[in-house]
Amino acid sequence: MKVDYIVVGLGLAGLAFCEELIEHNKTFVVFENNSQNSSSVASGTYNPVILKRFTPVWNGHQQLELAMPFYQRISEKLGEEFDTKFATKKVFNSVGDENNWFIASDKPMLSIYMKPEISRGKIDGVIGDFGFGELLGTGRIATKDLIEKYRTYLKSEGKLYTEAFEYDALTETENKVQYKMIESSKVVFCEGFGLKKNPFFNHLPLNGTKGEIITIHAPELNIDFLLKSSVFVLPLGEDIYKVGATFNWTDKTLDPTEEGKQELVDKLSKTITVPYTIINQTAGIRPTVKDRRPLVGVHEKHSNLAVLNGLGTRGVMIAPTVAKNLFNHLEKGETLDSDVDIKRFN
Repeated sequence: MKVDYIVVGLGLAGLAFCEELIEHNKTFVVFENNSQNSSSVASGTYNPVILKRFTPVWNGHQQLELAMPFYQRISEKLGEEFDTKFATKKVFNSVGDENNWFIASDKPMLSIYMKPEISRGKIDGVIGDFGFGELLGTGRIATKDLIEKYRTYLKSEGKLYTEAFEYDALTETENKVQYKMIESSKVVFCEGFGLKKNPFFNHLPLNGTKGEIITIHAPELNIDFLLKSSVFVLPLGEDIYKVGATFNWTDKTLDPTEEGKQELVDKLSKTITVPYTIINQTAGIRPTVKDRRPLVGVHEKHSNLAVLNGLGTRGVMIAPTVAKNLFNHLEKGETLDSDVDIKRFN
């Protein structure tokens, strides 16, 4: 079999790159063994404002301008809506938070999303003595459903191999790569934290950060927006909410922990006052990088091998942008964004 590309990994990065290949009529196959699940267990929210500091996300506005039509096209292709739009309300913990909100909401890029007034009305079941700031233009992509549906789509097209990629079975010549019975022009690795086992790119400074989320049933909460305090509380409908997330830089397992659950319960007790029942707990390893920028580019010695990784906590927003940048670099010679190019670590 001859194809233009082999894609390894089918999280948000791999999915976005596959869409670039389809758009440009490139042939490809995907290897995905479901060993990494950060995209599947992520909250999937998109928000161009860092609420901890009231600063803009790196290139957040531009990313959203590309991402929103991207997910709409996929929804139309797969016949299912994955995007749910809602407001985000930030809980203020002090008068200082209010002042910082007013200052930030005057800035040109942030003013698009940050409402300049403070909401002081009480929200039943929510602790918010200093009021709330409201963000517009935010929402959630149902990443688990999206990836599962996309996997089914690729399988129906004969493009999906549900097996581990064997690095030692890969051989290169000047203009192509051979993987078992598949001949390809290039291989793009989109493996998330699995990159740590990749002999071609494991030298890159990918730091896996474990995140845990609980799902609760809270019939008395009744909010239809994303509540952001020391944890986020994300409505899923029918009185079900996701609550997260933890950040653990030492535990690299995919198993939910009692410690993670207790941390979320403790923080949730300072956020809401209504009773709830925990109905699920999940964990995943975020592929994060020390400078909080993705890892995109071509191997220094193996020009047929490329990487698309390190999307971190904002994969929903950034995946379409970096996938397009990498495709245009490989196919059209477009310069990679220097902020994401892996050459910055040479």
